[in-house]
Amino acid sequence: MGVSKELLDGVYRNVMWKPLVYLWVFPTSLVGLLFLPDALISGEARWVDGVLELHGRVTRFVLTHFTLLGGGASAMTLGHVVIARDAELLELTREHERVHVRQCERWGPLFIPAYLFMAVVMKCRGKNAYMDNPFEREAYEKAP
Repeated sequence: MGVSKELLDGVYRNVMWKPLVYLWVFPTSLVGLLFLPDALISGEARWVDGVLELHGRVTRFVLTHFTLLGGGASAMTLGHVVIARDAELLELTREHERVHVRQCERWGPLFIPAYLFMAVVMKCRGKNAYMDNPFEREAYEKAP
């Protein structure tokens, strides 16, 4: 008998558990925080609903050239940090990226390895590493 995603999401939203959730997710958020200096120098950093949203020149370059998507990604969630190419894309992708934030809260430091593992599994099965990835399918289902 497993624990449902809905139950876990409810626990994570409980104020009493929030500090522990942020700690559980921190290793993944730390990767996102590497983009903070860029945002402070060439873009913007905003705290929105418990998530640090960042954009800047380096961030834009990384999202354009170093993702699973051929043309690059509009935004990416790294724990409680969301990076995007610009402020407009942060807003346009907010609902989708918040699904990934909740995934990070469930998976903690295992989120990035699990996401990449599933991308490889999908690719090996002859499917699209991004669109067929279960993490992305959930995000598109819940926030099209």
